[in-house]
Amino acid sequence: MKFTGHTQEYIYLNTITSQNCSVLQESIESSLTILWFQSNKNIISIDGKEEVFTQNQIVFLTEFHKVIPKKIGTIRVLRFNRPFYCVLDHDSEVGCKGILFFGAAQLPVIQIPEAELTKFNTLWEMFMIEIQSDDKLQIDMLQIMLKRYLILCARLYKAQKKYPEKEQEINILREYNFLVEQHFKDKHSVAQYAELLHKSPKTLSNIFSRFDSKTPLQYIQERIMLEARRLLHYTEKPIKEISYDLGYDDIQAFSRFFKKQEGISPSEFKKLLNNKAV
Repeated sequence: MKFTGHTQEYIYLNTITSQNCSVLQESIESSLTILWFQSNKNIISIDGKEEVFTQNQIVFLTEFHKVIPKKIGTIRVLRFNRPFYCVLDHDSEVGCKGILFFGAAQLPVIQIPEAELTKFNTLWEMFMIEIQSDDKLQIDMLQIMLKRYLILCARLYKAQKKYPEKEQEINILREYNFLVEQHFKDKHSVAQYAELLHKSPKTLSNIFSRFDSKTPLQYIQERIMLEARRLLHYTEKPIKEISYDLGYDDIQAFSRFFKKQEGISPSEFKKLLNNKAV
């Protein structure tokens, strides 16, 4: 079911199966997608990597993720665009910027605990009822329920990923992730992001070490690699152009970086992709 407003507001809710899963491959400009898996052993290729999802896991995707369903059971899909609700403009309300969406290279996934299922199921039922209504308050009600949904998800993500208890440190982590998503093509060092955050690189390293095994530099490198794989996989751009797109003036420097991260050179990676496609 879909709601479309007078000024391009868009929200879509549906329960899909293998029979109607083509919606997963649709590209809606400035849209965000939330997939709530209702069954086990769902297999989806996301940015060229096969991911397996089990019952009551939720994954968060942007318009830039390349999604190909491989094996689908039952999934509840929620998709909305920026005119309907902008998570960046409303970050103070829902707190999901840099974790559920626009958060460097990691694929955000949560598992709904048994104790929380009633909340999520009730909210979904209310969503479905409201999207079928037709009155002047419909869009306001849908936005309120979307906000509630995002808040519930963000709380679970922070708890399951063991984010620091201090709100200030959580905000630094989220903002760092968001800044990497914005600038990974032209800023490759932790010092550059530390300057944007008005913190020292050492402070960032200490915060990350208290919550994650990854370093701030690894977040940057993984985001660059994600984009490199996307461009090699889904475009016909030559490697030299890809290296420039990712902020490398020297193709050899890019190739060395790629090989160090992936274990093979960009040209070898491209060749493997072409062989698989045959």
